[in-house]
Order: sequence, then structure tokens, then C-alpha cells
Amino acid sequence: MANVSSNRLLDLLPLDVRDRLRSKLQPVALPKRTVLYEANETPRYAHFLTSGIASIVIETPEGDVAEVNVFGREALVEALHLLGTTFVPTRCFIQMDATALRMPFDEVQKIFLESEDSRKLILQFVQNQASITSQIAACNRLHNAEERLARWLLMVQDRVEGDNLQLTQEFLADMLGARRSTVALAAGSLQQSGLIRYSRGLVQITDRENLEDAACDCYPVMKTLLKNLYKEKKMPGLTEQAS
Repeated sequence: MANVSSNRLLDLLPLDVRDRLRSKLQPVALPKRTVLYEANETPRYAHFLTSGIASIVIETPEGDVAEVNVFGREALVEALHLLGTTFVPTRCFIQMDATALRMPFDEVQKIFLESEDSRKLILQFVQNQASITSQIAACNRLHNAEERLARWLLMVQDRVEGDNLQLTQEFLADMLGARRSTVALAAGSLQQSGLIRYSRGLVQITDRENLEDAACDCYPVMKTLLKNLYKEKKMPGLTEQAS
């Protein structure tokens, strides 16, 4: 089994819970476009991402798509489904080739209900992601395509911790809820400013500092939320933390 410390949430679960998980977690490779869960369905598996990126999207009956969140190795992808029986209207698929530790969803649900410390940690993650989703909703309404593209590229880089991002123009348009022509103009502007290089589905961030300046004010908020997630000793009430 892959090292559980490669997922930040798993690494902080109480030791007795991680011991329960060891016999059930299976490492899996998740190629781009792999669907982890569909809208309004109970997931079959729970995925603790260990690399790569997953997109959480809303899809309209007409087939239009907009991203409402993005997950990296901080995530238990199906955490929101653990909170109750209300159907979740989003779907989740792999945006950049990923790996994960997965197990049957109902087994994770049992742990969520039985372990108070695990429940607190998972609820912290859900609250954090709800805050990011709210910020993305405001961003998509209030800011222009260039600012949003800069913000989104930075969010992805924060999670993959690399400068080279394999992203097609069509995919970028879906994630930003914009036309491909709009994304082409925004990416061209960032490239002319020397902040990125973009060609044939590969985005290279070449000037991170100034790309942050080009992003909207939403990015520092989201960066802080990700940075503070699972911050050591942040949660009073957790009786045991991983070393």
C-alpha cells in the first residue's frame, strides 16, 4: 500500500483509525478524465488523493460545465457525501493524471460516524472547501477572464507543486465557464506579459510572483485557506495527531 502520509488528511487521522484503514485502502492510478463520482449518486468509493488534480464541476442539462472547486492531495474527495443523505449536484473527475488511496465509501462512512476525532477533521476539510467554493462563485461573477485564469493556474500549481501544467484550451474554457476564444485571449495576454508559456496543451508558469499580481483578490483568500487547512494544533478537541 502507498504511504498514507502522501495524503494530508490521512496523515492526521488518529493512529487507531489509520490502523483500521490499512487493510482496506488500495492504491489506484487515475488517468485524466477518470470520473470519481457522478452528480446525485452515492459514490462507490472514497478517494484520498495522493497526487494530481481532481475537478469538482456543475453541468447544466444543456451540457455547459463550470468548475466550482479543485482538489489535490489535501482531499478526501467524497467528504461532502458523508454529511447526510442529500444528493450532491456536482460531479468529480480527474483533471491531471492522479493517484489515490481508495476504499469502499460505506467503510469510510462507518469511521466518520464512529470516530469523533476523524469526524472533526473531515468536517474541518468540508468547511474549508465550502469557503473556497463560495469564493470561486463570487470570483466567477465579479472578475474578468484574465484575472480568473491567473487565479485558477495558481490554485492548480499550489496543489501539484510544479511549474508545468498539462491543460488544453478546451479544458481551461470548461473550468472557467468561458468561451475558448475568451480563454485564448486571456492566456495570450498572460503569455505576452511573460508570466506563462502556453502551447499544445502545456502551460508553464514562468513568473509566479507577477502572476499572483495579475490574479484577482480572491487568490490570496484561497491560498490562505489552503495553507491553514490541517495547520498543526489548529483544532482544539482532537485528542491525537499523527507525528
